[in-house]
Amino acid sequence: MIEACVFPIPPDILLLALALGQPQASFRYAAQATAGTTVGAAVGYAIGMFLFNTVALPIIEFYNAMDVFRHVQQWFVDYGVMIVLVAGFSPIPFKVITIAAGAFGLSFPPFIAATIISRGARFFLEASLLRWGGDRLRGWVEDYFEWLTVAVSLLVVGGFALLWL
Repeated sequence: MIEACVFPIPPDILLLALALGQPQASFRYAAQATAGTTVGAAVGYAIGMFLFNTVALPIIEFYNAMDVFRHVQQWFVDYGVMIVLVAGFSPIPFKVITIAAGAFGLSFPPFIAATIISRGARFFLEASLLRWGGDRLRGWVEDYFEWLTVAVSLLVVGGFALLWL
């Protein structure tokens, strides 16, 4: 939940670890991740809408992301809820999008629907791959864990970089 509003580490890492440990429960973990991120998105939206100056602005400044925030504002003007759909499925840091959606007054029902669709698609795709891969995938992940960690880190950094473009 906290990742969608303030925390910098994506929930995919925990989903990966849990689903590899119990592949038969991967869909349950994906559902929990989707529910948690949806609640977190609502919190981020509320931060943006009601607490922008006191809470959101310090978070954005902490991440040194004010230019990114202004860039995202223009995206919301141009694309609206499509931004939430793309960001929810991509490595773009979702907390920036949730806070921005509230700050820019994006309609809440479409925002939540887009969150559930995009984040749910992402987590259930990951869970499907992990359930299907099971022990074979576990061995591969164990063999290449360092490289996977680097790849995930690059995706997170790349997500931030996309916001600066």
